[in-house]
Amino acid sequence: MSEFAVGVIGIISFFTLLALRMPIAFAMALVGFAGFSYLVSPPAAFSMLAQEIYSTFASPSLSVIAMFVWMGFLAFYSGIGTKLYVFAYKLIGHYPGGLAIATQVACGIFGAICGSNTATAATMGAIALPEMRKYKYDTSLATAGIAAGGVLGVLIPPSVILIVYGMSTEQSVGELFMAGIIPAIILMFFYMAAIYILASRNPEIAPAGPKAGWEERFTALRGGLGEVLIVFSVSIGGLFAGWFTPTEAGAVGAGGVLTVALLGRRLSWENFKSSLLDATRTSAMIMLMVAGAIVFGRFMAVSRLPFEFANWAGSLPLPPFAVMAIILFIYLILGCFIDALALILLTIPIFYPIVVTTLGYDPIWFGVIIVMVVAMGVITPPVGMNVYIIKGVAPDIPLEKIFKGIWPFLIALALCLVLLVAFPQIATFLPDLLSK
Repeated sequence: MSEFAVGVIGIISFFTLLALRMPIAFAMALVGFAGFSYLVSPPAAFSMLAQEIYSTFASPSLSVIAMFVWMGFLAFYSGIGTKLYVFAYKLIGHYPGGLAIATQVACGIFGAICGSNTATAATMGAIALPEMRKYKYDTSLATAGIAAGGVLGVLIPPSVILIVYGMSTEQSVGELFMAGIIPAIILMFFYMAAIYILASRNPEIAPAGPKAGWEERFTALRGGLGEVLIVFSVSIGGLFAGWFTPTEAGAVGAGGVLTVALLGRRLSWENFKSSLLDATRTSAMIMLMVAGAIVFGRFMAVSRLPFEFANWAGSLPLPPFAVMAIILFIYLILGCFIDALALILLTIPIFYPIVVTTLGYDPIWFGVIIVMVVAMGVITPPVGMNVYIIKGVAPDIPLEKIFKGIWPFLIALALCLVLLVAFPQIATFLPDLLSK
């Protein structure tokens, strides 16, 4: 049997294991180990498996994940998410759809602290949904807006997915963080515009709230929120300025949030332990997926499947942008069935050489693009992770009603994606500025 055929069988086997509900990390590791055993030798496969799993969990560079993840959970358990929402509501809650618009602002700021789409959706769902229900907001718009807002957590630094992409492709995490800022802000404004248009056409679905004075707005910044925003600015700003490595920036951020929470007496001992437990569980899950993806990537390399795909893509009688469009369409379809992080880890060994080496696209730009494409998958059926999280927060709301409200936000995501493809400088401007 040819190496290429073994690679194809490996991919089919992987999806079969997923259908059988095997955890993604174990499915990638098992298929990678079996395929490597067949194409090289069982002893070499055992050696490779042990080495890759150990090196992943012992990698100093991957400790950045644990730091930023803990920073997010500290922000969650200390109640900073609630303060973010109150501040955003005081700022713009008096516009049509003001509560939903304020939720997008709060999602963007909280995403900048935690870097996770699921944590952002869960936190904002618990905080914002009761408020929007109190003001008689349409439940479809309210729940869909929170689910879509969670996507901002994977674009705005410190994005866990961008960190993993950078580690997997040996690209600068700092440049990837810079590249995600402008697209995330544009997407947030597109979301806000979609809500404003819907609320202006039908005020009953999202009535405006009372207008807050400037004194109330400044008051909302007190109680730790202002200090945490300063900590975030120092952490990420220090990374961009070259003062810190990514791991050091994460440690500064986590330590700063912990200090602010303790000095303000907003973090109980039980919540502190919960933050450590959740951060450990989440970091271990991510690292296990990275290890499984590396094992799978080794198998893909010896099967020569990525190289065959690259040669095939290079020989197509199509311009590079058309090939890129096909790849993005594949990502979009797969994103409907596979978790965003797992999809990126799974497909990087296959598509990264094609896009960067064969087609000649910028790897930093490609990182932002695929993060945005797979982020669409977390709000689309059947595996819309953020939608299921909101369903867990509000079990009385039918799942189909949440999905029904997603379409305006999907359109906003698609428009933002088209803008990035048409004008790559949107993503590459800040990294290029950083490198000068």
